[in-house]
Amino acid sequence: MLRILRVLAPNPSVYTLDGTNTWVVGAEPSIVIDPGPPDPGHVAQIHADAGVVSAVLVTHDHEDHGEGAVAFGELVGAPVFAWRLDGATRVTDGARFTAGGCELVAVHGAGHSPDHVAFFEPSARALFTGDTVVGRGTSFIDPPEGDLARYLVTLRRLLELRPRTIYPGHGPVRTDAEGVLGEYLAHREEREAEVLAGLDAGDRTVRELVARIYASYPNEVHDLAARTVTAHLIKLEHDGAVHKKGRGGSQTWARQEPTACARCGRPVRGRGRYCGSCSLALLQGEPAGPA
Repeated sequence: MLRILRVLAPNPSVYTLDGTNTWVVGAEPSIVIDPGPPDPGHVAQIHADAGVVSAVLVTHDHEDHGEGAVAFGELVGAPVFAWRLDGATRVTDGARFTAGGCELVAVHGAGHSPDHVAFFEPSARALFTGDTVVGRGTSFIDPPEGDLARYLVTLRRLLELRPRTIYPGHGPVRTDAEGVLGEYLAHREEREAEVLAGLDAGDRTVRELVARIYASYPNEVHDLAARTVTAHLIKLEHDGAVHKKGRGGSQTWARQEPTACARCGRPVRGRGRYCGSCSLALLQGEPAGPA
């Protein structure tokens, strides 16, 4: 049976829930995922639980996950791997890390942040999700670092792995992994529908949409909600379903019908004349007539 231990960092907050989950996977040697903040007591507990460490892996460079990673790697004499972290070795998609009784596969999946990587243990179907999936509630997508369109692609890719158990960066373990990923996708689809319905009803600003969609929520959460709504609007603009005018506090949004590609007739994302495939073909010198 795969040995997996959680060491909870003492950094609870609205963003980190009970704190950051540091995961110790395997034994003699072990792999440590997300050492988290450089709190002396937390570091000592990880060290005690991990024993000999073959690798330190970081899901993303947000300080609650990676701030103490390089120092911890130096402490235990193990290399540190991350997509984007000063002092770490660059991890690549599909990279494999072997330790006592396990092999973890890196799965790059942008969305929560551009550098986000999950780690999958195929034999146990164990998925270490960092902040892409959390144990309670949903993950926060905050533009410009957060990208909802890429996040949805990542969720679908993780679902294709058919994981059994999610070991999240925050919150409790989830033993219904495929169900959770399906719920995450459904939640985003529902929120997108609410944004579009608000625009159809005449809302034009992020604040107006927040007031409608989050009417039953305390006012204290509306600033965070505004960033979530903005993420959805940016994704819808990318899809060609909405367009914006102005900037800053005077910015407004409205529905638009997706246009057809002038070359092949397929829907065009954004406000260009050509779809992505035809744009590439034209750049390569192919004729502008029907594909």
